Amino acid sequence: MANDLYQRKQSLFDRWAGFYDLTLTSVFYQAVHRRLLDSIQLPAQPYVLDLGCGTGKLLNRLADHQKDLTGLGIDLSPDMIAQAQGANQVPERIQYHVGNAVALSLEDQHFDAVFNTITFLHYPEPEQVLAEVRRVLKPGGRYYLADFAPRWANGPEVLAQGMSPIRFYSPAVREQMAMQAGLAVVDHTWLLGPVLLTAFQATES
Repeated sequence: MANDLYQRKQSLFDRWAGFYDLTLTSVFYQAVHRRLLDSIQLPAQPYVLDLGCGTGKLLNRLADHQKDLTGLGIDLSPDMIAQAQGANQVPERIQYHVGNAVALSLEDQHFDAVFNTITFLHYPEPEQVLAEVRRVLKPGGRYYLADFAPRWANGPEVLAQGMSPIRFYSPAVREQMAMQAGLAVVDHTWLLGPVLLTAFQATES
């Protein structure tokens, strides 16, 4: 069942990739990214991971925001990754690869920060994603989850998006899931309308 969902989601975003940055969603993401950059804390020379990186806009902005930053973008959609690679402004610092957030081919305790922007709602196995995030984060590293959390959602709330359901998680549910994964909530910040940024920290092993 999960494999079918991943295939449907990959197909959806492959079809969307070619005009993803030409739609109104691009304006929305720009606004979310600007507010996100005002709410994060990164160490010197950070190595960061962007899960569900899409066309790479966030990593390009992060690299421009902090000149000593290096990073990796992962996305389920090969066509999204192709768009990201073509638009990569700093290929010497940023790389992009196709991958699935539930099974990352990455070393343990490898990143200073992990980002998820309007992506977590698509995951059929969110607990496994959180476990992978915790695994690849350095002790004390931060996980920045920015996604929809409508005030009416007691969460997790599941909505049908054609054949590809999406899920909204309330602040309380985010905290419960994080605790089970070994992540501590640092704070919640409303970025834009119903988009909530939750900053987590990897607890000491």
